[in-house]
Amino acid sequence: MKLLLKKNHWQHYAQLMRLNKPIGTYLLLWPTLWALWIAAEGLPNWWILVVFCLGVFLMRSAGCVINDFADRDFDAHVKRTKQRPLAQDKVSSKEAITLFLVLVLMALALVLTLNWLTIGLSVIAVLLAAMYPFMKRYTYYPQAVLGAAFSWGIPMAFAAVTGEVPNLVWLLYISTLLWVLAYDTLYGMVDREDDIRLGLKSTAILFGEMDLMVISVIQGMFLFGMLLLGQQLELSFYYYCGWVVALALIARQIWRCRNREENECFNAFLNNNYVGMVLFLGLVFHYWLG
Repeated sequence: MKLLLKKNHWQHYAQLMRLNKPIGTYLLLWPTLWALWIAAEGLPNWWILVVFCLGVFLMRSAGCVINDFADRDFDAHVKRTKQRPLAQDKVSSKEAITLFLVLVLMALALVLTLNWLTIGLSVIAVLLAAMYPFMKRYTYYPQAVLGAAFSWGIPMAFAAVTGEVPNLVWLLYISTLLWVLAYDTLYGMVDREDDIRLGLKSTAILFGEMDLMVISVIQGMFLFGMLLLGQQLELSFYYYCGWVVALALIARQIWRCRNREENECFNAFLNNNYVGMVLFLGLVFHYWLG
């Protein structure tokens, strides 16, 4: 713990946790909120809501820390990441691992207030979060592993609210995994040239010149899955309004990336925050007014 008390290090720890870049927290939070609202058929129990919101923040922060630890030998050679604390030796590897463990233990302390099924599922969440950063060395599908990690709050939410994980969960889980795969491929397109030079792998590299077409197909599968979800749950007009807006946002993302400019690809990635938000608002209005 003494490692975390060094003077002038708090700002570096904050950068490691991406406190200045909350987009990842939002993207992890929306599917979790979808699941909580569906499982509770409206506003969930206040303590469960608090646990999951804080847990999302802590686990996303922990994921960023372990990601920077895994990439510490690469980040200094990538334009987008060369200013990160570990890349500049402003934080040691030992400090990063300590911070990661502290964040995970804090998240675990929250989960321990829930039922045993949720606690058991949380172990898988930690394993996925710790495994993802190393995948780009071994597979062209690290984005799929991220999708598995970012979607794992869905079965956990149902377990916490209902005490079980019904079959419907896996439709939402797979749809969300596809969504993450698509938007993180857009993110990967920003670093594609650097990743190729460093010998790293990603779906952005694998898809090559077919990238936007494949992303369009994957996003289409995500939207189709969310449409099926609405039909199975017999959701109202409000949800489908959110779905239509999500469709328009995704179409606009693909159009803006047509020239594959790095800034446009990055902005398209960021825009997925609004996709998650409008789908959530559709669910909120359905259970409130539908």
